[in-house]
Amino acid sequence: MFNRNPLRQSIKAVTATVTTAALVTGLALSTTATAQERVRWQVPIAFPSHWVGLSTPIVHMTETVRTISGGNIDMRYYEPDELIPPFEILDAVSEGQFNAGFTWLGYDQGRIPVLPLLAGPPFGMEPPAFMAWHYFGGGDELLQEVYEPYGVTALLCGVIGPEAAGWFAEPLDSLDQIDGLRIRFAGIGGQVMEKLGASVTMLPGGELYQAMDRGVIDAMEFSAPAVDRILGVADIVQNYILPGWHQTYTTSHLLINTEAWEDLSDLTRAQIEVGCRSATLFGFSESEWENPQAMHDFEADGVNLQVLSPEILAELEEVTNTTLDEIAAGDEMFARVLESQREWMQVHGVWHDKGHLPRSYYGGVAE
Repeated sequence: MFNRNPLRQSIKAVTATVTTAALVTGLALSTTATAQERVRWQVPIAFPSHWVGLSTPIVHMTETVRTISGGNIDMRYYEPDELIPPFEILDAVSEGQFNAGFTWLGYDQGRIPVLPLLAGPPFGMEPPAFMAWHYFGGGDELLQEVYEPYGVTALLCGVIGPEAAGWFAEPLDSLDQIDGLRIRFAGIGGQVMEKLGASVTMLPGGELYQAMDRGVIDAMEFSAPAVDRILGVADIVQNYILPGWHQTYTTSHLLINTEAWEDLSDLTRAQIEVGCRSATLFGFSESEWENPQAMHDFEADGVNLQVLSPEILAELEEVTNTTLDEIAAGDEMFARVLESQREWMQVHGVWHDKGHLPRSYYGGVAE
């Protein structure tokens, strides 16, 4: 019979070929999954698993890796304090108590000063520039060098955009108001706050609401709006300070005991790495979806969303650069990472400034 629709026949032929190929591939993957080693790891995490962009990536990662390995890799995560306190994850992984842990690297800055540069520094890059530097600009190599003495391999497994600068009892009109405050502030931003006269403490996220409510601290920063909404601090304080000058990106990492990592097959390591890359994209996208909605909720509830003046930001940047240079003078690794990041920011800055529309044109409408 004459073929009146050769295109349809071609499509059918292609579909049949693709279906056959998919079945063959599926069988091959099934056979590979069956033959693959079985991994059963307990993974303590630093934040509750429902915190947007901070811990939701580990949920996504474990589900993804379980699926692509045909169930052979089961990295079961445990909520903070179920296995160990959040601040003990590095030691537990380094000593082999657990094969892996999921955390914010900056928690260990007391003994590894360079970590805040890799976890989220003040006046640093935005997430796209950071990811470019990490994957292509030598950032990952520097990260592995930092953790090598501890017998740990670190995988980037999440990144979100800027945090908020914090919750304050009163609008912040002058940096003189920082002097004497008892404040929860993390990373290098906390050292900047100390230079401005604040008494800085580091409390885990789960303790912040009570600390603010009971007056243990006068002000605090923790994360981006979507996570701050979960904490419920807006019930106590109505002044939300922006932008997050102190942490222009925030990373999450999967820390893995290096001996355990090297004992895995190439296939298993590749699947875990793919899971973390997928989780990084997932967490960034999810946080960019949730953060503006959280901001909208805050405004609807009467929260004052204060944007710091250019003058205050300039003062903060000056103190920040002084602080960074002081730390670099006393720590070789810090100096190397800082130099690498600053060099890339100079290069990327041309693209950032000239290749993108000014922020005032967001949405195609100039303000």
